[in-house]
Amino acid sequence: MEFFDAIDDANETIEAENAQRREQQQRATWGKRSRPPASETARLAAERAKLAELPPYRRITGPATQQRIRATLRAALNGAISQQLLTFNPASHVELESGKRPKAVLWSAEHVEHWRETGEAPSAVMVWTPEQVGTFLDHAEGDRLYALFHLIAFRGLRRGEAVGQAWADVNLGAETLRVSKTIVQDGWTPVESKPKTEDSEALMALGPGTTQVLLEHRVRQLDERRERLGKRLPWHETGKVFVQEDGAWLHPQKVSDVFRRLVREADLPPISLRDLRHVAATLIHAGGGDLHAIKETLRHGTIQLASDTYTSLLPQVDKEVARNAEAVVPRARHARPSGTPAHAPLTQDPVNH
Repeated sequence: MEFFDAIDDANETIEAENAQRREQQQRATWGKRSRPPASETARLAAERAKLAELPPYRRITGPATQQRIRATLRAALNGAISQQLLTFNPASHVELESGKRPKAVLWSAEHVEHWRETGEAPSAVMVWTPEQVGTFLDHAEGDRLYALFHLIAFRGLRRGEAVGQAWADVNLGAETLRVSKTIVQDGWTPVESKPKTEDSEALMALGPGTTQVLLEHRVRQLDERRERLGKRLPWHETGKVFVQEDGAWLHPQKVSDVFRRLVREADLPPISLRDLRHVAATLIHAGGGDLHAIKETLRHGTIQLASDTYTSLLPQVDKEVARNAEAVVPRARHARPSGTPAHAPLTQDPVNH
């Protein structure tokens, strides 16, 4: 599924670059029939130079093409199984949507039970409950990438944005973070670039818990640096918040691999690292945020995009919040005998009772 997640990531980048090129094309075009005045000639030349530097228009890999890719992979892997090179065909278990944006679905107790019995998830986009998020973070706390997963879960950064985050854009005193760089894969090679859209570059607030986690992570990173230099081992001064043991860039795929391992170890229903970003939407809503707050935090281009993705999810979160609210209130009520109704039937005659 990671392969098709990467295709979806590439599609989002292509759509953003195409939109950016269309906007720049409008700025570089003189829409009137007359020739532009001299005062506009220099501006248009500068805008056209910017247009020339942008990537050309590209087509996304649509649902039909993805289905053909899946069919090809499945056939090739079946061939490998027949030659006894493999014993399992992972492509046969990949479910692709038919063109519509998949709806996010909460891992409710019923869904978890069904998954444990059948191995099937009800949607391509699954989201943990707040309790499941807590279980994961408690388990991951001992891992050196814990702060990265904590940041994505609460602030909704994309994988490339988290890997590309620089300390220079983090202000722990002001409890803010600016998303300004991303590290993505070109084939297998990590490449640094700007976030995919202007909306993605944003200053966001950090909660006190996240600020403390990043502070502890910073102290740990400085200790790692000091220890390596003390042993005369190399340290790469990349300035990134999340790095390898020698300070070099993290590989985005390594982050996904670590995340999957931690999920398995915690015995949680599976979600992808991409879905951990969606988890942030549930936590924002559970904390009182509406669709606009989700849009701003996750930096969706439109409120419609947030609505299309999360309208099916948020009522489930509301039910979870309602149950939790009732559970935190201690009650002194005595247990009723088995079979005794909780209240009088609505049809009961109060006079003759």
